[in-house]
Amino acid sequence: MIRLVASCLWICVATLMSAYIGATWKAGAGQVKSAPRQFEHLEHKRTEAISVPMIADGDITGYVVAQFIYLIDPEALKQMSVPPDVFITDEAFRKLYVDKVDFNHLEKYDVAALTKDLVKRVNQRLGGDIIKDVLVEQFNYVPKQDISK
Repeated sequence: MIRLVASCLWICVATLMSAYIGATWKAGAGQVKSAPRQFEHLEHKRTEAISVPMIADGDITGYVVAQFIYLIDPEALKQMSVPPDVFITDEAFRKLYVDKVDFNHLEKYDVAALTKDLVKRVNQRLGGDIIKDVLVEQFNYVPKQDISK
């Protein structure tokens, strides 16, 4: 008798749990997850593409073509007399020109470190936490022999 009551109780609990999970899962299925709060009020801007010559043994071997997107507070952007694009492309050019990039193994290049460094350096030059993030729009290597004359 006790086993029968325990079995019935277990079946009732399992049924109730299944109904609850089904109802809450179904209710949340149509909802779209919102963007993280930290990016809600930010504006994104695209820099011009830059071409950085890669030099080996005193000769240009090719060019890195890069373009970035940066996230910035629109109010901070309105306060600026010079757009941050110029600082981002300048810092990117300097960094890529100096870095030793192995284009036979481009997958080993630490793009995350590049973008993090760009945020840090540009914010230092601007004198505050102006740029919130830098994203890579384009990052390609074009060997010298592939450039049409």
